[in-house]
Amino acid sequence: MSRPLIGITCGPRYADGKLFYGSLPAYTESVAMAGGSPVLITPNLDEDALRSIYERLDGVLIAGGGDVDPAYYGMTADGLVRDVDRSRDFTEISVTRWAADDDKPLLGICRGCQVANVALGGTLYRDIPKEHPGYNGIDHDLWGKFPRDYRAHTVAIAPQTRLASAIGETAPWVNSMHHQALRDVAPKLVAVANAEDGVIEGIEMPDARFFVGVQWHPEEMIENSEPMRRLFETFVSAARR
Repeated sequence: MSRPLIGITCGPRYADGKLFYGSLPAYTESVAMAGGSPVLITPNLDEDALRSIYERLDGVLIAGGGDVDPAYYGMTADGLVRDVDRSRDFTEISVTRWAADDDKPLLGICRGCQVANVALGGTLYRDIPKEHPGYNGIDHDLWGKFPRDYRAHTVAIAPQTRLASAIGETAPWVNSMHHQALRDVAPKLVAVANAEDGVIEGIEMPDARFFVGVQWHPEEMIENSEPMRRLFETFVSAARR
């Protein structure tokens, strides 16, 4: 059985004052475990080079990272966003739009869920505690406070959706490492999962082969969560077809 080629976006990192591009190993390990062949997409390519790589891919994974420049959804930073990288925004928004147009399987994780929404015309809450109307004290931003696979809360997934089918249940435990959330959902997408406080935790494109975004980090949970393994297996299977 062939292994589909899955492009995984990555962001800037700095070590010893030098810039490099990389990805946490959980992304590539999750794709490989599910039967895919992962390759990294760096954000320093011009559009022609990026398009050439994209056309060779069977599926795309938009990974987690810093915040999307709010200029993409008609807002300003106002001190509420952090770690913006315009080159990464351009790369991921371009690839997301191409995948939506071509019905190429896409999985957006955390930032990737937000990118998918923004790329197709949606908006974001720039900071949950300061802007989300349902904020009730739940801390969604647990980055660095607990292990990355820490089960923070459950999410309610609408039954009979692509996401529910992929995961195999409608109330999975998830981890949580984000301070932003989806506000207005893009016209081509539907919200299919929510946290207890109303924060949107999952989106999908109806009738697509596989176009799903989740606000948590399933790649960090695959060792101890069968539902998260199934999510990656469903994504890679869609890319194989």
